Amino acid sequence: MNRRNFAALCCAAVGSAYAGTSRKLPAKPNVVIIYGDDVGFGDVGAYGSKLIPTPHIDRLAREGLRFTDGHCSAATCTPSRFSLLTGVHGFRAGARVLPPDAPLIIPTDGLTLPKLFKKAGYQTGVIGKWHLGIGDGEKPVDWNGVVKPGPLEIGFDSSFLLPSTNDRVPCVYVDDHHVVNLDSKDPLFVGKSKKAVDRLGSTAYPDGRKNREAMTYYQSTHGHNDSVINGIGRMGYMAGGKSALWDDETIADTFVDKAKAYISKHRNEPFFLYFASQDIHVPRAPHPRFQGSTELGYRGDAMVQFDWVTGQIMQALEENGIADNTIVVFSSDNGPVYDDGYDDGTTVMCSNEELDRGHDGSGVWRGGKYQIYEGGTRVPFIVRWPDQVKPGTSDALVNQIDLLGSFAELLKVPLQNGEARDSRNALSAFMGKDPVGQEYMIEESFGLALRHGEWKYIAAAKPTWPPNRPPIKPALYNLKDDPGEGMNLIQEHPERAQKMADKLAELVQMNGIR
Repeated sequence: MNRRNFAALCCAAVGSAYAGTSRKLPAKPNVVIIYGDDVGFGDVGAYGSKLIPTPHIDRLAREGLRFTDGHCSAATCTPSRFSLLTGVHGFRAGARVLPPDAPLIIPTDGLTLPKLFKKAGYQTGVIGKWHLGIGDGEKPVDWNGVVKPGPLEIGFDSSFLLPSTNDRVPCVYVDDHHVVNLDSKDPLFVGKSKKAVDRLGSTAYPDGRKNREAMTYYQSTHGHNDSVINGIGRMGYMAGGKSALWDDETIADTFVDKAKAYISKHRNEPFFLYFASQDIHVPRAPHPRFQGSTELGYRGDAMVQFDWVTGQIMQALEENGIADNTIVVFSSDNGPVYDDGYDDGTTVMCSNEELDRGHDGSGVWRGGKYQIYEGGTRVPFIVRWPDQVKPGTSDALVNQIDLLGSFAELLKVPLQNGEARDSRNALSAFMGKDPVGQEYMIEESFGLALRHGEWKYIAAAKPTWPPNRPPIKPALYNLKDDPGEGMNLIQEHPERAQKMADKLAELVQMNGIR
């Protein structure tokens, strides 16, 4: 199917995708967070994309409140996910992009978003990419037995996970506490090194670990080929468990099936579903029916797949008669990245340049993933709640870290001292009643920045990724006049820069903003 016909089919399908029957609404709104991975501000049609068709997300934007200044808390995935679920900035907990064998970084005794919903009488579930660690860090995770602590220990009633991320081992699904489809005759071994895995008792690597010439897909161009699973190089070492390996091209379908089943099962009670897609993170392996649907390689095709996923979730809400009283939050964990370690048709390394064959994943904003510039954290951010939120566009400054504090206000669950200490009540902004939003907002990458209205101050920092990036010097930008952050005004406005530097230091030292 060529790109033009595919786009036409998508647009035709979306017109009737959400049709469903009406049912009695629950007393409390359901909440579904649809979380993209590496999806930039400019990767969605409603935010300006011309080369990637996203009719389902565009319809979500038309029917909801589309934020033009909506942010994740950090320009990399793990700290953003940590902040979303805890209401605490990742830098306070040392949250960084986790290696394959990292233990759970969310404290099991602290307040989390799912625990908040449970206090309000909700069922809670997570489906998709986790990448927040599993295990206690004291002993190796028993992948052949009970896999914990993880999502269930921080407040979710059920979970179906890609336990780390798709470029890291183990390449298996975990359903609650157990690896799916694991054969006891072929146990799974995961370790820090090949020697460590061998000591655990297995040297039988899937897909010819010792014969990479037989690989049929692609290696990591960053050199992360510790294990080759399904012909794709991954970070980390694993062996065995062949019957449990996921199929990269059907991950999206699997997650959609699980989401539909979850929605149907809990349609008669209030629920909170955190749906964290693996798209459009590398290694991008969209289903064959989406391959070739754009002219931007697998990155564009994976975005079309994620749009389909969004439409399937919305259709499931409609078919179960609960769409009108369900709050759907659509966003992403950080800004865009192009070639992030795999030769999959993208032509730009990381987010070092703005354009990939005419497509700018961050839109008018500078930078993307790994960067402290605006494109690193300003992402698509849509809130749809037909019963309460009027469709439109909002320029309010909002951040995912404030969802916990805002839902606490909505559900009338009081926050105790020390709980979700960086999460503020922004309910009025999320409901479209506050056009301004937060006065100050911290942005995090390999360094920190502070937003205050149209002004942005960037503190000095030495990035550690991507390699060979020069140190960041202090900078001051006016985003209204200069969205591309090309004119450093720190010399013209030294007093403003100093005040913002002092405010940033104050907020950091407060060990909690709320």
